[in-house]
Amino acid sequence: MGSYWSAVNAYRCEDFTGYMIEISNRYPRVAEYLENEVGFEKWSRCHYPGLRYNITTTNMVESLNSMLVNARDFPYVALLDVIQEKMSKWWNDRRIVATAITTPLIPSRESELRPRFAQSNGRHTSQLNPITYHVKGGELEGVVDIFNKTCTCKEFDIDKLPCVHAVAAAHHAQVSVYSLVSPYYTKEYYLLAYGETIYPVGSQSQWDVPNEVVTRIVLPREVKEKKRGRPKTSRFPSVGEFRKRKNRCGKCGAYGHYKKKCNSQTGSTEGNPPTNVPG
Repeated sequence: MGSYWSAVNAYRCEDFTGYMIEISNRYPRVAEYLENEVGFEKWSRCHYPGLRYNITTTNMVESLNSMLVNARDFPYVALLDVIQEKMSKWWNDRRIVATAITTPLIPSRESELRPRFAQSNGRHTSQLNPITYHVKGGELEGVVDIFNKTCTCKEFDIDKLPCVHAVAAAHHAQVSVYSLVSPYYTKEYYLLAYGETIYPVGSQSQWDVPNEVVTRIVLPREVKEKKRGRPKTSRFPSVGEFRKRKNRCGKCGAYGHYKKKCNSQTGSTEGNPPTNVPG
């Protein structure tokens, strides 16, 4: 659904509104759900109230859950060891990458900024006041504030990386384009982010535990009566998340099993609506 992703990634609310009209014309129930139940600020780049940069997800926890999918059934200590080992590897790998960077910015931001130097050539730039410039040319013109680091195209505002208009304004003002980039995209900040080393906890016999912790009496948690059946392993879906529909039996019409494993004595209900569709 191209209109949806265009709406997600739109920098200007005017463009977003146009894409939402397209969605509403084709899928009115989807448009109503996105606006009234989910809310634009949860998934739209231009409506997000904070600093989103180039991140489109709002649920970073899911990335960690997918990494721990095989280890989450481990005992707590073993699970913490898995997390520590994985985080240590991540930090070390990124530290090696950061050390090898030879450009002012991290590679992903550098490769995005570099083409804008050529794209800014031929743009007509006029100065409106000491800090504001009007840039014409291309599909969209822009008014750039090089002091507050904003542009009417909103790319500069949201991504914190100079847009084509900002690059043209910087050249006209004889200001370094890199001085307009967020410091979080620089090599120095990348090194600082992964500068610390995550060490393993080590054997319990080597722990240096304070005396007040050793003498503290910790009572076991209250044990609830175990429920019958297989324990639940899948997590509860978050707000706005839908589970995939379960398999439907071709014999009884119920969900959750196949025809070969059906224990129902009734005949096929093919073509009839099921009576036990999950809510």
